[in-house]
Amino acid sequence: MTASEKFTKGLRIFASDIAQGFFEITHNGFALLGLAVMFAAITLTARPEIREAGEVQLFSWLQDRQTAISGMAVDLVAIDRATATNPKDLPKQQAAVAYWLSKKYNIAPEPLSALVTEAYETGARTKLDPTLILAIMAIESGFNPFAQSPVGAQGLMQVMTKIHSDKYESFGGKLAAFDPVTNLRVGVKVLQECISRAGSLEGGLKLYVGAGNMEDDGGYASKVMAEHSRLQLVAMGRAVPLMTPRIVPASAPEQAPVATPASVENLASLSNS
Repeated sequence: MTASEKFTKGLRIFASDIAQGFFEITHNGFALLGLAVMFAAITLTARPEIREAGEVQLFSWLQDRQTAISGMAVDLVAIDRATATNPKDLPKQQAAVAYWLSKKYNIAPEPLSALVTEAYETGARTKLDPTLILAIMAIESGFNPFAQSPVGAQGLMQVMTKIHSDKYESFGGKLAAFDPVTNLRVGVKVLQECISRAGSLEGGLKLYVGAGNMEDDGGYASKVMAEHSRLQLVAMGRAVPLMTPRIVPASAPEQAPVATPASVENLASLSNS
């Protein structure tokens, strides 16, 4: 065997040894990696608190990364707090009411759809016409969930929060008055009490607005019932104009607008009854 052949054979042996060593190292490495993954899976299964802590850390890291990239804080659960529903998902009757109210009061149809849905569900539970509930919200606040009157009535249905604070306890406290759905439910409860006390819907509306001890409620009940009638027609598929013309006799001065929120005195007596 010549020197050249010996050198070539030596190179082949050397290359073969390197390849064999690399294979063994790689094989052993994959085996160790597999064992590590297996032990990690067993540990995470047996110790869920470790898995949860790891998920929290990973989620926090991903949020920080997203914040750094987008330049604003990330809140992936914000959608769960939004009071909104796609009107296309509503039954035809409810969708018609939501779209009509949206156009009349310049409110986005999505939050109105959520309120319409809640009004129909609450109405079914309390045996109150849902269009009546919506009519009261329309007259009281124009569907502004953050509205507040000079006497302290708050939210969609202008409930006297201080007087009816006990009704908000099951919702976490008085600040829930500014949650639209909560305010709706509490307002309906107050309305039920008013109707029960007065013995009629019209009398209940008079109590609700705080005019129980007055001869005249300033036209409040008439306004609510008129809007209630319009919403009933909308729900039936009728074409109802958004604006109702107001006719004032030339010889009679126009009446001053009436404050709709219920007075402190009347609602206080109702709360204590």
